[in-house]
Amino acid sequence: MSAVHANAAIELADGERREVLVARGVTKSFPGVLALDNVDFDVRAGEVTALLGENGAGKSTLIKLMAGFYTPDRGEITVDGVPLQADPAAAHRIGVATIHQDAHLVPAMSVAENIMLGRWPGRYGWLSIQKQKRKARAAVARVAPHLNIATPAGRLSSADQQLVEIARAISEDSKILVMDEPTTSLSPPEIERLFRVVDDLKANGLGIVFVSHWLEEVFAIADRVTVLRDGRLIGTKPISELDHDKVIRMMVGRQVHVTKHKPRPVGEVVLRVSNLTREGVLDNVSFDVRAGEIVGMSGLVGAGRSELASCVFGIDPYDEGSVEIAGTRVQQNNPKAAIDAGIGLVPEDRRRQALVGLMSVRSNMTLSLFDKVSRYGFLSNALEDEIAEREMRSLAVKAASSKVRVSTLSGGNQQKVVLGRWLARQPRLLILDEPTKGIDVGAKSEISELILRLAESGMAILLISSELPEILSLSDRVLVMRSGRISAALTREQATSETIMSYATTG
Repeated sequence: MSAVHANAAIELADGERREVLVARGVTKSFPGVLALDNVDFDVRAGEVTALLGENGAGKSTLIKLMAGFYTPDRGEITVDGVPLQADPAAAHRIGVATIHQDAHLVPAMSVAENIMLGRWPGRYGWLSIQKQKRKARAAVARVAPHLNIATPAGRLSSADQQLVEIARAISEDSKILVMDEPTTSLSPPEIERLFRVVDDLKANGLGIVFVSHWLEEVFAIADRVTVLRDGRLIGTKPISELDHDKVIRMMVGRQVHVTKHKPRPVGEVVLRVSNLTREGVLDNVSFDVRAGEIVGMSGLVGAGRSELASCVFGIDPYDEGSVEIAGTRVQQNNPKAAIDAGIGLVPEDRRRQALVGLMSVRSNMTLSLFDKVSRYGFLSNALEDEIAEREMRSLAVKAASSKVRVSTLSGGNQQKVVLGRWLARQPRLLILDEPTKGIDVGAKSEISELILRLAESGMAILLISSELPEILSLSDRVLVMRSGRISAALTREQATSETIMSYATTG
């Protein structure tokens, strides 16, 4: 679609943007849960509408309704006046494309094959490879001209995989593009590139729904903001009428406490990492963390931060160097030895690396506590209940009971379950890898306050985060990683967003 034709289709005679998707009075419930309650929502051509709300507010349900996975109990969703059916294929045909947090590509297939997947061009049952490549090349040229359409999707970065999904949407002549947390695994330069693509798509008439927990991104890209809370519509406003505080109040219904760093005494060295090296991953990394100290670790995606955490916790081996807790060397490549030494790890991807979705909150909470919840080799339900209930109260975990599946909890409450598991062990060192990733502003504030309280109690904390405001607000010192090595060690006074990014990109 040319920009001229797109712009003609974007605006109506009165200057208003044309509504391409309209949801009116949409209600959706599941057993025991009213997920959406009489919600109105619309997407306009040539605009980015940010869909915001805390975890459990109803965003995911609304996305799945738009994608054709669910049908409303009441109300209706239309695209250009045509009712949307509960059929993902029909939603695609009518013009709705959804890009989820995790790329839905076939790793072994090429970029071209993934773009044309399910719509392979041909005649009389024969596939036309040339037509497939021609259509894929035209779509890629608009969003990612640097990509080779013959490259297997599994070899692409997370950012490029998302661009392939956008190219697929363009090749389908989509009218609406739903982007669910698209920047979760992207570095700042990759986010900037993605936003340039979004601006181009918007200029060419696409209506875009943008879901994100990062308000800085919302204010950088959105034209309007729609906020849900507890399944209800709180309001839709132009971005020009809002600021961060107003959006947060709409989302949580209250003023969120701003976490403030408090000076505190630090004690003896708890963690000492010396000359840690793993070929191709880590290069001679040395640092320490003291009792009562929060050491922030910043850097771009791929800098080696999570890999370092895995080596310290014994998940991955290393070639040279050592890890010591309170002066005693910890056996490498042995998570049990790390746990026995007093190390706890909250990994970056809680769903894949920390939780068993089909198990209960109680069972997940006690996964690393078998020595504390068993008697004579048998699990004690009473001890499990005691620990789970205690940690749920302490961390204010919102769940019907400790018996419900952990997968039914919101992201913030799932993260509290992982934290509770380690706090029940009272570790000397707690490694937090992206502890507030994918959780709402209310839970983010609660977890930030918890981190400060743990440090005040004397726990040593290694905080790995891609969110610079989090690093700057919580850390006593900041380590910056680049290409598997520490490029800078900064005091709290030396650490600024500009300084950190400079060392992360050129250090």
